[in-house]
This record gives sequence, C-alpha cells and structure tokens, in this order.
Amino acid sequence: MQAHIPLTRDLVLIGGGHAHALVLRRWGMNPLPGTRLTLINPGPTAPYTGMLPGHVAGHYTRDELDIDLVRLARFAGARLILGAVTGIDTDRREAMVPGHGAVGYDVASLDIGITAQMPQIDGFAEHGIAAKPLDRFAAAWREMLAGVRTGDLPAQVAVIGGGVAGVELSMAMAHALRTAGARAQVTLIEAETTLTGTGPATRARLMRALGAQGVTCRFDARVAQVTDRGVTLETGDHIPARLVVGAAGATPHDWLRDTGLPLRDGFIRVGPTLQVAGHDGLFAVGDCAHLAHAPRPKAGVFAVRAAPVLHDNLRAALSGRAMRAFRPQKRYLKLISLGGRSALAEKYGLPLSGPLLWRWKDRIDRAFMDRLGDLPQMAVPPAPVPRALDDDDGNAAAQPLCGACGSKVGAGVLGAALAGFEPRRDDVLSRPGDDAAVLRLGETRQVLTTDHLRGFTGDPAMQTRIAAVHAMGDIWAMGAEPQAALCTVILPRMSPPLQARSMAEILDTARAVFGAAGADVVGGHSSMGSELTIGFSVTGLCPGDPITQAGARADDAILLTRPIGSGTILAAEMAGRARGRDVAAMLARMATPQGDAAAILRGAHAMTDVTGFGLAGHLMAICRASGVGARITLDAIPLYSGAQDLAAAGHRSTIHADNLAHAPVAGARGPRGALLHDPQTAGGLLAAVAAQDARALVDRLRAAGHEAALIGRFTSGPPALRVAD
Repeated sequence: MQAHIPLTRDLVLIGGGHAHALVLRRWGMNPLPGTRLTLINPGPTAPYTGMLPGHVAGHYTRDELDIDLVRLARFAGARLILGAVTGIDTDRREAMVPGHGAVGYDVASLDIGITAQMPQIDGFAEHGIAAKPLDRFAAAWREMLAGVRTGDLPAQVAVIGGGVAGVELSMAMAHALRTAGARAQVTLIEAETTLTGTGPATRARLMRALGAQGVTCRFDARVAQVTDRGVTLETGDHIPARLVVGAAGATPHDWLRDTGLPLRDGFIRVGPTLQVAGHDGLFAVGDCAHLAHAPRPKAGVFAVRAAPVLHDNLRAALSGRAMRAFRPQKRYLKLISLGGRSALAEKYGLPLSGPLLWRWKDRIDRAFMDRLGDLPQMAVPPAPVPRALDDDDGNAAAQPLCGACGSKVGAGVLGAALAGFEPRRDDVLSRPGDDAAVLRLGETRQVLTTDHLRGFTGDPAMQTRIAAVHAMGDIWAMGAEPQAALCTVILPRMSPPLQARSMAEILDTARAVFGAAGADVVGGHSSMGSELTIGFSVTGLCPGDPITQAGARADDAILLTRPIGSGTILAAEMAGRARGRDVAAMLARMATPQGDAAAILRGAHAMTDVTGFGLAGHLMAICRASGVGARITLDAIPLYSGAQDLAAAGHRSTIHADNLAHAPVAGARGPRGALLHDPQTAGGLLAAVAAQDARALVDRLRAAGHEAALIGRFTSGPPALRVAD
C-alpha cells in the first residue's frame, strides 16, 4: 500500500506575476509531498506585460494577453484565492485578504509587481489611468477605442512618462486609433529633456519611430493637473486628452510600508537566495523586489530568469535543504514594439529595427505564453487488470468524479431509495422529495434541510460561502427565513497547525454568510478524510404556510433567478479546459445569497431551487407535484459565460446522464438542450408566478442584482417538459 503523506506545511504565493506562474508550472510537474500550495491573486488571470503594447495596437486579443491562473493552479494542485493581499503579519505568518480573512503560511513568496499610480499629480486618481495594474488600463483603453469608433469620443490621448513603457504605449495607441479610421492626437509627456531608459543611438531611432506614428513629444514638461479634458502643465499649457495614461517609473504598493519588511525606496530587499532580508520564511521576486546584492532595473526578463531559482529555494525552505543563489545577468536584450508590426532590439547600446524584429519578438512572447497555456497532460495510472465487471463498460471509471452537485447520487437511485418513506408523526408535514422538511411547532412552521458539497475549489472560504448559499437555497425556496446552522467539515489529512488554519477560514466564513442572512452557526461536526467536504444543516422559520412544489397552475409563468451551466464549467475546469475568467465569474455569482430574491418571490404559487438534478429535473418536480406540464423557451434561459461553448465541446458533469434519463425534454437539442440537465450548485430559484405579475417581478429581481428571466410557462395536461416551438 502506498503511504498517504499528510499535509504539514503551507506554501503561499502572493501575486500571480511571471515568476510565480512559472513556479506553478514547475510545481505541477513535481510537487513536494506534504505541502499545501496556495496562490492569492486579485483576479483569475495575470496579463503578460510583454504583449500589452501588441494588444493595445490590436495585434493580440485580450485572451492572448492573459495567463490563466485558474488552469495553472489546477495543474499545480494549488488552492486559488481570488483577492488582493493588503498586509502581512510576519510574526504570526499570515497574509491579510479582505473578504477572506487571514491566510496562514510557513513559507511565502511575493510577486505582486508594481503600479504606475501618480498620487502626487492633482486629479490623476480621478481622471487618469495607470498603465499598471494592466487589467484596469486595458479595460479603459478598450472603452476609449470603442468611443472613438462610434464617434462619441475624440481620438486624443496623453501618456505621462517617456521611458520604454510610455514610448511603446504611445505608438501602440496611435497605430490603433489610425487603424480605427481616426485622426490620432497622441502626446507623450516627459519631465526630462529626452527619452529615458535607452542609449543615445536607440533614442534617436525611437524618436524617428514616434514621429512616423504621429506622436507629439513634450520634453522638459511637468504635469500640474489632470482633468476629464486633458493635462495642464506647470507652464499653463493645456494638452487635450480624453484618456490620460500614467507610465512614468515604477511605484511600489502602498501597503508594503506597513508590514515592517525591509524596504529600499518602497521595494522589498532580498538577498542572493531571494529571501527577504531578516525573514527566512519569506521570499520576494519580480518588480516588487530590490536585489540588494545585484541591483537591476525593473524588467520582466529578471523575473523569468529568477523563477527556477525561486522554485528550488522554496522547496529547500520547506524541506530543510540547501539553497542556491540568483545571479542576474548584467546586460539583457530589449525588444521594443513600434506600434505596427515592427520592433526595435537593443543590446550593448546597439539598436536594430524592422518587421523581422517584430516577428522575432512575437515568437518569443508566444513561446512564453505557450509554456503557461499548453500544460502537459499528467499520466493517469492505468486501470487495474483484472477488475470486477462494470455495468457501464468502464465509462464511469474513465471520467473523474465531479465536485459540488456533480457528485450527487442520481435522481432515479435516490427516488427508489426513498420510496415508501412516509412520516408517522402528525407534526411532520412534509413528504420525501420536498426541498426541506416542514415541522409544526405550535402555530410556527419550521423548515429543516441538510446539504454538503464535495470539494470543487481549492479556496476553503469560497467553498464554504457557496455551500452555505447552496444549503440556504432550500430554506429560501420554501419562503422561510434562515434560523440556525450546523456545520459538517471533512478535512484532508493534515497536521494540527494546518487543521487550525483551515477550520478558522471555514468557520469565520460560515459565521459571516449565515450572520448576514439572519442565522446563527450553533455547532457541527468535523473529521478528516480523503478530501475537503463542507456541508450545513439549516433550520428556517416560515412567517406563514411554506411555499411548496405543488402549487403551480396552468398558464403560470416560469421564472428563474440565476444562470445555469455551473456543472459543465466545473467539469471542464477539472479537465483544464474552462477559461479562468468564466470560472471566477461563475463562482462569484454562486456565492451571492438569494434571500432578497426569495423575499421578492414570496407570493409565488410554487417554488424550488435548481441544484443537482438540473433545471429540467427540478422543473419536472414542480410539474409532478402540481399536476401540470411545462413549455420551455430555450433561448430565454440565462447561461453562465462559457457554458454553451463547453457543452458544445462535449463537456458533461458525471451526473448528466442520470439527469437526462430522469427528466427528458421533448425537442431539446444542441448544447442549450444539454444544459437543461446540467447539475447546478447554489443554483437559482425556480418559481411559478402569475402571468400578469411576471414581468414586474423580473424587473425587481434584476434591479436587486439577480440575472432573472422568464423561461416559459406551465401548461395543462400530464407532467411533461417540452421546448416551445
């Protein structure tokens, strides 16, 4: 028997910079047993800076610019926490993440990059946009370009900073604006008397390239104010601009000042091993770090070169082995985009430029992204031979078991198991198959439900949040208000310190979510097993009679409060095929409570929540309980972004076939038809409402932030589902 190594050390990577992305890839190829790896980053992707000018110029799409951290984390076996670290307590070894809480570490590394904010310039915070972080800048540029194309905005841009970054962005924006058919007015503003960051020969070529792109350069110019109409210089001159971009120098993140870490001009001082000075368990790399032993300019090439050393030293710190030194090269090749498909290369002060150099740069950039996008398929152990016969010809064993509601027992099996269950007490008012048990306590109606979810995300706080919303779905669907919750937590085998960290993340989140819904967490049970599982038993109180599945009437409208497709996206994410942005957006929606939506729908004739048996299965449950049929308008059903494409590519949750057999839908075809049977986790409320009230209810739900839609109507006749003609 192969020994199962318990988790004993927490390695936390703070920031999804280039070095950390490469560490994740290396880690996935050869993880260190006993280590729990966590990545914390504000978003699900990290832009690759080398391709940003090409994206601005229109040579690359937004997706081509992004490093997908969700896929990388899955490949590396890492927990991914989406949030921005705002502080580090080095004594307690904790990173602070607002909205999540403290994340403990034994060894941690920072690769958080820099910003280009300009707080010293009046009006920049309100009317300017920094080139870094790149997400906000890229979004602002796309909005500007769209406005120019429609004629709503003049093609006026000002870039503050005459270094390489400002030069590249100026030419890229000028090229894109002219390509859009506009008369570009791009001004590059530099406080020095010439361009910075390059040698004399390179500066001369860049000046010619700027002129060729129509960029106006203002040297020895200091900005006094930024407004919504442009830039005012200290001389009083006004430069008209509808987009003002800050690209001058490198600014460290403000929160580093309050950490007590050793800093040099705001950057974290590290030694040859990339360890933070005086902190053996903490590393820093990339633009946020200052190499005290070998100072270098801020350039992505050093982060890429440091990644193998960082990877090896993190493993050494976790396992008590010797570390090695990082010795950055003194000279490096600069490749500078010139707006169009042309580039300039400089090394040893000697420049070359032309389309051939752009093709070379493009090849280098794409090769880097391919390393992080085309991840190797790790070998799956072969099935043992001989083995017991399989009624499914081995198909079930061939697909990994999905997480969340994708791992549920099928409706047919569950229905057969519950057949014959009838309450014997007269104060138990519900029947098997209802969303929750209904108990009579004097004049009060109490509802009781239980649910748990097999792990589907590495972030225990996110899984807790979604599991809590999922469990309260039954309470809300019956028109009740959550009252109390008991937690059930199964942790993977881990050391007591990691148990304590995990339980703190889970219980702090549970108290916050249930507390916001008006309920108390009153206890629970915990154990250790093979994987993370989180569940809740929840009670609720009904102000009146509960809403059941049995009140739908012919001609009632069918209302859904949330998109479907979560099971397909989660199954594809397990296989490394879902887009990180789609996964993150879906998880955020799943973690959003629906108590306010339930309050709006309190007058519904019938209601349930859409969970493991899919939209069709839960709609069929209402039809059977109410003695009606249903006609679905397929195109009206809201879908999570990416779900339709993944369904078209053949991705299915492991419970999909059972759901399809349990509740077939006549006329349902294609990927949208397949998604009718997709198991949902923390899915939407599904309600039968009076037709005359339906549109007003949808408007109220949407005003409250829910993606509600009218998706069909109930019909007279036997319980059956079909797609409207």
